[in-house]
Amino acid sequence: MRLLLVVGLIAIPLVGCDRQPSSGKPAADAPRVAASTAAAAEPAVDELRAIAKDAYIWGFPLVENYKTLYQQALDRNGPNFHAPLNAIGNSANVATPEDTAIITPNSDTPYSFLWMDLRAEPLVLSIPAIGDKRYFSVQLIDLYTFNFDYINQSVTKGEAGNYLIAGPQWKGEAPKGIDKVFRSETPFAYGLMRTQLFDPQDLDNVKRLQAQYKVQPLSAFAGTPAPPAPPAVKFPPYDAAKANGPEFFSYLAFLLPYAPLNADEAGLRDRLAKIGVVPGKPFDADRLSPAARQALQDGIKDADAELANFVATQINTDKVSSADLFGSRAQLKGNAMYRFAGAKQGIYGNSASEADYQAYFVDAKGQPLDGGRHDYVLRFAKDGLPPTNAFWSMTMYDGKTKLLVDNPLDRYLINSPMLPSLKRDPDGSIALYVQAKSPGQDKESNWLPAPTGPFYVILRNYSPRPEVVDRTWKRPPMEVSR
Repeated sequence: MRLLLVVGLIAIPLVGCDRQPSSGKPAADAPRVAASTAAAAEPAVDELRAIAKDAYIWGFPLVENYKTLYQQALDRNGPNFHAPLNAIGNSANVATPEDTAIITPNSDTPYSFLWMDLRAEPLVLSIPAIGDKRYFSVQLIDLYTFNFDYINQSVTKGEAGNYLIAGPQWKGEAPKGIDKVFRSETPFAYGLMRTQLFDPQDLDNVKRLQAQYKVQPLSAFAGTPAPPAPPAVKFPPYDAAKANGPEFFSYLAFLLPYAPLNADEAGLRDRLAKIGVVPGKPFDADRLSPAARQALQDGIKDADAELANFVATQINTDKVSSADLFGSRAQLKGNAMYRFAGAKQGIYGNSASEADYQAYFVDAKGQPLDGGRHDYVLRFAKDGLPPTNAFWSMTMYDGKTKLLVDNPLDRYLINSPMLPSLKRDPDGSIALYVQAKSPGQDKESNWLPAPTGPFYVILRNYSPRPEVVDRTWKRPPMEVSR
């Protein structure tokens, strides 16, 4: 799920950055603009705080998305770098506690990563023949973090194909040999690719498939002259400390030229301008008065407090599911809190049609899960396993870091491919032991190791059956066993 499951621009010149004129389209070669003088005419502190709160809720997914873009495709010396823009990077193994670029990561499927710059021309992504037994998907995500489409088994039917991915400015025709065209609302987009690993012995097969994923510019695919290169972008380095304070709005101002204005958000954009967050103009938080700077920080705190309340009253009570938090712009219907919650607690969650996520944050009595205080058990009835067309998994996450949990078994999940190795009780049920210490050698096959502190567990179901999505199937409670 990443449901439970992103830069400092100050004094950094934006020479060569695209700038969004009144038409909403990025200019071809925008000049450098003077630093904002918002401090000279600041709104009242209460208004600043209110705008900052709404701006953070709406804008956090963009900034969190930029964090991953920067780490995976721009910071070549960083530990999470995979491949430059418009190239595919493959991860030859599943996620471990050492992987920190994405919170609440999926450890069932080795990833491939494709960050796309679609300003000059579309890209063509070629998928090999995968067959109908192995799950795979290419989740297409725009800068807003909307899942604008998928390339998966329902599209390819397990056969090889070529798929064109275009940005908002492309007006051309797809050439012969293209099986389907996908359009991104934003000129930068992400292709997050998952390829199912059946078991450790299957890893070489996954690697062979990953090596066959291919991307190229449309001109190269069609054998036509390449268009002119787009203007160079001065991408600011991502700084987590700045991104979580008033400088957050510097990141947002940088990203806005690449987030074309949607008419439904015009009012919010006008409010952003009132605090100096204007597309293409550097936002200098140091030019604000101390009171205004504190108001921005307080607005961020207000947004996080509203999220905490939303999680406690809506998500933890199952009034809102992960299916509500992730999807296309049309599916989310302008609900900024849903998008914020998804990005804050587990960015890049799948749309409901692709995967279902159910989170365990509390036990059967509504108390927060804590491996330092209790041992727990999840018991699936004989015929009560999660219904799926592909596979399901239960993955453990540290409640503080939202990352995988280091443990002596190097086991981060229990999933349906592991069913033959799990022990069943005499009545056919399966008990999973969720705790920090081993439940004993006779039960270790069913042990999901927890940290000695807060944790949560995500139940993922890929290609879920209807009874999962409509909640006709009920997951078992997390019971305290000690």
